[in-house]
Amino acid sequence: MTAARSGSGRLRAYIEFVVAVFYFFLARTLAHHAAQGLIQDDWNPLIEQAMLAFLLIVGYAAMGLWLDHETRPIGSQGFPVRDSLLSELGMGVATGWGMAVVCVIPLVIFGGISIVLSGDIGSWGWLAADAAFFALAALVEEVAFRGYAFQRFERASGPIGASVGFAAYYGLVQYLIPGSGRASFAVSIAFGLLLSTAYLRTRALWMSWGLNFGWKASRALLFGLAISGDSTHSHVVQSDPMGPFRLTGSAFGLDGTWLAFAAMLVAIPVVYRITRNLDYRYNAPVLKPAGIPVDLDAAARAQHEAAMGAAEPAAPSLVQIGAAPTPPPDDRPSRSESLGS
Repeated sequence: MTAARSGSGRLRAYIEFVVAVFYFFLARTLAHHAAQGLIQDDWNPLIEQAMLAFLLIVGYAAMGLWLDHETRPIGSQGFPVRDSLLSELGMGVATGWGMAVVCVIPLVIFGGISIVLSGDIGSWGWLAADAAFFALAALVEEVAFRGYAFQRFERASGPIGASVGFAAYYGLVQYLIPGSGRASFAVSIAFGLLLSTAYLRTRALWMSWGLNFGWKASRALLFGLAISGDSTHSHVVQSDPMGPFRLTGSAFGLDGTWLAFAAMLVAIPVVYRITRNLDYRYNAPVLKPAGIPVDLDAAARAQHEAAMGAAEPAAPSLVQIGAAPTPPPDDRPSRSESLGS
């Protein structure tokens, strides 16, 4: 009966996963058409990502509330409010920035990079908008690939199956981008495994969101490099990398290089290491007391008797009864003496 209930739960979780994936593509289509109809200029990508993030968070929260009876559906998606929130975001951003630097250094040493800074005040005004775009784009990816759908698939196939499955799913979605190839497909899979590791170790999307943002925003906003073939999101820094394709990725950017793939493989154990305290804090099993009282002394006594045999009853102790006390002499005259007198 327990096995049947477990199988039913996994089937239900898998169905919810399919519904969540279908909703992601529906929400993406709705956000794209709504943004196109709302505005037709450089603000369109930012508005589209904002609308998509809203549709995903609200839609998955409704699924969690209705299908799984979650009391805090947004927090359950991976956004719990806790005291380590800012430190997790900071660790993620620092890790993503570190990966970008590791990939840029060989490019500079063995090839070269020509960087041009814009002196236009208007371009510098777009810097905040560009940062907001990458923050929203990273948020959308984390909600879609490590939020509600990932959690349902994890319940159906376990954490390893969910990590591998969603890494392949993320790789296939990125493979549809024009200019993508085998290297970019491998990078997407490795990046998906890295982000899933960050989520599973912390049981929240704060670190993976920061890591996703740091990896992409650092390359675009600090180094002026293309992100998956798109170089339009850096209005301040424009770069022209020079060198072999395996280092630069040409117009597609570092997402299409085996160097980035190697950097992400190295980053997985690094993330595993730096999240050891968070893993202990948020993944340790919670011990809940049962409702049956336990007499430890009686249990220990029963275990001792089972091993050594029942103890013989102790002999009754002797009670010494002393002689009865002699009554004091009666000094009163007897009756005969009283009559004679």
